[in-house]
Amino acid sequence: MNVSQRWVSLAGRVLLSSIFIISGLGKVTDPAGTIAYIESVNAPMPQVAYAVAVFVELVLGIALLIGFKAKFAAACIALFTLATAFMFHSNMADQVQLIMFLKNITIAGGLLVIVAFGPGGYSLDHRR
Repeated sequence: MNVSQRWVSLAGRVLLSSIFIISGLGKVTDPAGTIAYIESVNAPMPQVAYAVAVFVELVLGIALLIGFKAKFAAACIALFTLATAFMFHSNMADQVQLIMFLKNITIAGGLLVIVAFGPGGYSLDHRR
């Protein structure tokens, strides 16, 4: 892997992980609001779903960012992202929800590239 590939793969991880880390921080600062939103779509066990969301977005998001167990983190985040697409953005008649659904599907695709090819350079998984 050459130097530009290392930097580009790091940039990709930064961009992919940022949405999850920022969203996770938002959930930590407003647990009641997040749980109410989860309840609004009739998701089962909203408190458990909240804890899972915080773990996936913050812990696994940071793991993806730094490239620690990146394939595992990316796979888990991809599954989470697909689940949230169908759970929270399934109203395809609403253009905003359709765009959010497609955004989630697209992000999951990017995460699957990391599952297939690894985190690239400048990661804890590939220290060089």
